[in-house]
Amino acid sequence: MAAAPTGIKDHCRRKFKDAQAAQPPSSKGKPTKADIALAKIGKLYRIERKIKALSPERKHEQRQKKSLPILQDLKHWMDKNQGKSPKDSLISTALVYMNNQWPKLIRYCDDGNLPISNILAENAIRPFVIGRKAWLFSDTPKGAHASGVFYSLIETAKANDVDPYAYLRHIFKELPYADTVEKVEALLPWQVKDQVALLMRKQKVA
Repeated sequence: MAAAPTGIKDHCRRKFKDAQAAQPPSSKGKPTKADIALAKIGKLYRIERKIKALSPERKHEQRQKKSLPILQDLKHWMDKNQGKSPKDSLISTALVYMNNQWPKLIRYCDDGNLPISNILAENAIRPFVIGRKAWLFSDTPKGAHASGVFYSLIETAKANDVDPYAYLRHIFKELPYADTVEKVEALLPWQVKDQVALLMRKQKVA
């Protein structure tokens, strides 16, 4: 499953939402700093909704053309407002967080394959995070590593529309003969999708 570091943007937006909820409305009716930040971030998400169906190449092109100028404006606004709020305030915390994570926040613009949000990946690993405390052997480094490997394979299979159980049965039969890195890589879910689907059809016929 491709890494998706851009979930930082979800956390960043959440921090500004918290700051927005905590800040009293401006006495002059002007938008607060949190309002402004969320409006700018909202533009980025709207762009993503419009280009959702495009190819990775076209997404990259549109992000470079439309998203980067918004990100540059957001950074200019962030730099201008750094240090202008009490250090213990939620808006100050949000600004510091955004500043510290800025390289990760803009990373998705470099690759059309990266999503602006990794919410799907976070949802996929949530059962693992919740269950690992109770699972046998997960209280050791080796056990946790083994659990992580299997869970990654299963979730990657699901992400590629490959039945996890059928996939595991297939690779357990083939792995003993995979004596090179290339042969192991050839057993990754997206590489054997058609083979697994064919095996499942044969089992149903039988």
